[in-house]
Amino acid sequence: MTYDGAFHHGMNRGYEGRPIFEGDQAKHVFLELLEKSVRLSQTRVLAYCIMDNHYHLVLENTHGRMSEFFKRLNGEYGTYYRQSHGGKGYVFQNRYKSTLIQDDSYLVLSIAYVLNNPVKARLVKDFREYPWSSASLYYSDKPLGGVDTGFVEELFETRDRINESVRSAIGIEQLPTVKTEMGMIIGGQDFIRVAIRKADRRTGRQSMERKRKRDMYFDPVGKILMEFEQKHGIRLDRLDYGTLHGKRLRSELLVHLKERSGLTYSRIARLDYFADLSINSLGSLYHRFRKK
Repeated sequence: MTYDGAFHHGMNRGYEGRPIFEGDQAKHVFLELLEKSVRLSQTRVLAYCIMDNHYHLVLENTHGRMSEFFKRLNGEYGTYYRQSHGGKGYVFQNRYKSTLIQDDSYLVLSIAYVLNNPVKARLVKDFREYPWSSASLYYSDKPLGGVDTGFVEELFETRDRINESVRSAIGIEQLPTVKTEMGMIIGGQDFIRVAIRKADRRTGRQSMERKRKRDMYFDPVGKILMEFEQKHGIRLDRLDYGTLHGKRLRSELLVHLKERSGLTYSRIARLDYFADLSINSLGSLYHRFRKK
C-alpha cells in the first residue's frame, strides 16, 4: 500500500540470506548507486543502513516514483554483484519490501530502528560510529550522500533527541506493524482506513504542515540579513553578542533565518554570527525565542 508523499520503511536482503554487501567495496558501490537512484528518481531518502546481507531505508514515495527508485537501485547493484562475483542467478531475495509509515511519531521510531541496527548486531557500541549508515550525516558538515538530512534534523529538532531516540530503540526487535488486505503498515489499527482512502484517491495529498513546508517560498539569506539590519538600524558584524541586547537580536535573527530562508541548524551554524553556538544550542535558542 502506498500513495504519493507516503513514507516507508524499505528493505531487501541477499538471496537465501547471503552476504551480498560483504566488505567495504561492496557497501561503497551500493552507496554510490543509492545516491544516483535518489537523483534520477527525485526520491527523498531520510535514513539508510547497510549490513552484510541486507539493507534498510526510510524514504518518501516522492511523486509516486518509489517503485522506479527500487527497481533502479536493486537492478544496478545486482548487475554489479554478478559481474564481480560471477553467476547469473538471483542477488536479492525479493523484489523489495516496503512498509507504509503512519505518521511522524512512527517515522521517528522507524529512523531510530534503522540507525540502531549495527548496535543491535553488536558491530559498534555507538550507532554514530558505524560508517555504513546515515547516522553521522545529521547535524554535521559531511557530504549528504543523497540523504535529506535537513528534513530529519527538523523532525528530531536537536542532536540530543536523535541520540536519545536511537538509543531507546535498542530493545526493539521489530517495528510495530499491522497487517491489512493492502499490505503492512507501521502504526495502529486506526490508521488503516485513512491509508486506504489516501491510496484510493492517489492525489498525493500530505499533511498541511508538510505541504506548507515543501511549497513555501524561501527568501535569500542576503535579503533577510539586509532587511534585519535596516529594521534595527544595526550592523550585524559590529554587534556585541555578549550583551543582553545582542543576544536578543541574534535570537530574533535566528527565527527569521529558520522560517524565511528554510535553512537548517547545521547551515545556520556556518554563519559568522552563530559560529560560537552548537547546533543543539541553536535548536534550544530557536524554541525559547518562539515561545516568547
